[in-house]
Amino acid sequence: MIRVCVVGAGRTGRVHASNLAYRIPYAEVVAIIDSNLQAAKELAEDLGGISYYESLTETLKKQSFDAVFITTPTYTHHPLALEAAEAGKHIFCEKPIALNLKQADEMIAAARRNNVKLQIGFMRRFDPEIRRARELIDQGVIGRLILVKSLSRGPGLPPKWALDPKTGIAMIAEVSIHDFDTVLWFMKDELKEVYAVGEPLINLELSKEYPGYHDVYAAVLRFYKGGIGVIDGACPVGYAYDARVELLGTEGLITVGEIKGTTMLLCHKDKKITTESFASWRNRFRDAYTLEAESFIKSIIEDKEPEVTGEDGRKALEAVIAAVESINTGKPVSLPLT
Repeated sequence: MIRVCVVGAGRTGRVHASNLAYRIPYAEVVAIIDSNLQAAKELAEDLGGISYYESLTETLKKQSFDAVFITTPTYTHHPLALEAAEAGKHIFCEKPIALNLKQADEMIAAARRNNVKLQIGFMRRFDPEIRRARELIDQGVIGRLILVKSLSRGPGLPPKWALDPKTGIAMIAEVSIHDFDTVLWFMKDELKEVYAVGEPLINLELSKEYPGYHDVYAAVLRFYKGGIGVIDGACPVGYAYDARVELLGTEGLITVGEIKGTTMLLCHKDKKITTESFASWRNRFRDAYTLEAESFIKSIIEDKEPEVTGEDGRKALEAVIAAVESINTGKPVSLPLT
């Protein structure tokens, strides 16, 4: 039984805490940590009255546990991960891994130095259909993969800290870093160049408050072996939570995902047909969140490398930093970044 502390009592923290407590039999949530102690208390009570604390520092002094799930804002990942690693605790960290590559390198080095696991929260790799698509490509079913298109469009704005350059990276990073990881994961090649454009086309007033703000964007990724990646996103779109992938090979095509959240259709007497869409990422990737947490817990039990490593998190971070630079300069950005 792996004892886990969940750091962060927000939406993502609640998803992970619930999955760990009720859907993974060899994990036990022993404490909730949040600087908002009332939020920590409420989630702890929802989980049966477990312990709750205001900081990781306090928890390390008072609670016995094996691993942490870091679900707090991006700017907190680096200090929390370093503290957990130095205390010998295994680390699951939500995306993006950190605010910059220096922080990411320090997190990876700290985990390696203290012999603890570090997994990054790219749950799309664990979605059953996306995973099956990867297996088919590995089997050569559609020939050589030459183009990957991935999109993310969300129904609501990220929190304000994600839009502030001091505490976040940019909209394209917070919303679409999953797409960058998806393209990199499928291509299995080193990224050569990123060209991106982004505009404030939905919430124009926010561009006055946050320099470089964009809520509609697109990026083209070029790889050394000649493959191409295409990413687009927008937030908030209002119509649904929309995440889809298209994989073009030399001998076929695979598509994964659709806007419809159900197979039910309602046919009206006025000849209109309606259905329901995914309301949020929690609905679309419900199983994937459980499977990624289960994979992390198993990596501890079986003492093996996590399926999504800190290095994977760094590569996706490097790609989105390059995309933000490209949006700001209007020019393609070569990788690796210096």
